[in-house]
Amino acid sequence: MAHHDKAKGKAQELKGKVQKEAGRAVGNDEQAAKGRAKEAEGNARQAKEKAKDVFRG
Repeated sequence: MAHHDKAKGKAQELKGKVQKEAGRAVGNDEQAAKGRAKEAEGNARQAKEKAKDVFRG
């Protein structure tokens, strides 16, 4: 299950980056901010899974 959760985190980070850059490209600060938030959430999810791996093995 850990690999699945890591992949979800990476996907969320990638979606956030795309949304952030799209928002910046069209000058929509709200979309850029939402993208940054999704990106940060994806990074946090990945960090959580990496921490779990450290304690597992």
